[in-house]
Amino acid sequence: MKTRKLGNDSLEVSSLGLGCMGLSYGYGPATDEKQAIDLIRSAYEMGITFFDTAEAYGQGANETLLGKEVKPFREKVVIATKFGFVDGDPSKGQDSRPERIRQVAENSLRYLQTDYIDLFYQHRVDVNVPIEEVAGTIQELIKEGKIRHWGLSEAGVDTIRKAHAVEPVTALQSEYSLFFRDTEKEIIPALEELGIGFVTFSPLGKGFLTGAINEQTKFDASDFRNIVPRFSEENRKANQALVDLLKIIADEKQASPAQLALAWLLAKKPFIAPIPGTTKLHRLQENVGGAEINLSADDLNKIEEAISHIEIVGARYPQHLMSRVGK
Repeated sequence: MKTRKLGNDSLEVSSLGLGCMGLSYGYGPATDEKQAIDLIRSAYEMGITFFDTAEAYGQGANETLLGKEVKPFREKVVIATKFGFVDGDPSKGQDSRPERIRQVAENSLRYLQTDYIDLFYQHRVDVNVPIEEVAGTIQELIKEGKIRHWGLSEAGVDTIRKAHAVEPVTALQSEYSLFFRDTEKEIIPALEELGIGFVTFSPLGKGFLTGAINEQTKFDASDFRNIVPRFSEENRKANQALVDLLKIIADEKQASPAQLALAWLLAKKPFIAPIPGTTKLHRLQENVGGAEINLSADDLNKIEEAISHIEIVGARYPQHLMSRVGK
């Protein structure tokens, strides 16, 4: 698999990463450990060297799983993890006090069985702790060799600029896909100006762009999508027009809708690195195939023209979680 650099920094990652959250958290019951380990190993064998996890994904369970499997080839992969919630529990709110950041770093190093963290994100902006104070703590951790690069997640432009002025930000991780494009307005231009990479989560619209979800789909009771307005039965029915259109365009490229969606992201900017997550080997193989599709400027224009007539309905988060993004 080809690689790309995150912005102006020296951090080189595989064009596609693997979002590991769903193996332990968010989309129903945790994946069987053997199946999860096989998936991580298969991703590495397919050329993926960029793995994304977080303290909040099972309060260390996801980090432990990932660390155990990549330990034999640790120096050949880039591990990203995150801090920023009270006790590592998103339901309790944000906590980015310096002492908490340090505690999470130590915990993550232990869970991941490593001496350093390649990329350490603030999971959500904590409005009670100045971002300059957060960046200063990160700067100390970098000097101590415990982390090598840092980033923000779902932050607004003002916060990104303030953080970057204290300690250069390597990457922003936020949602971006054909299913959610608000980041094109202000975020991407700012990242390009500042030389910051863009790691895009939910690049397949939380599974919707694969074509495997429709209005009849029933999610597990513990699946996060049950509370997402965009995934209500009514909105899934309305948004199906986007997937139907992607299928038509993908067929012309002898690709799947998911592959087209990933190829589109990779073609948008050279500093974008999507991190699709999956628990299924055949979906992993399909995603990797998306990185091999090259879209020309004409292809991008054609897609843009086609989807410009489609309106996506439904918020991407419930209201209580919308208050955590764009700060």
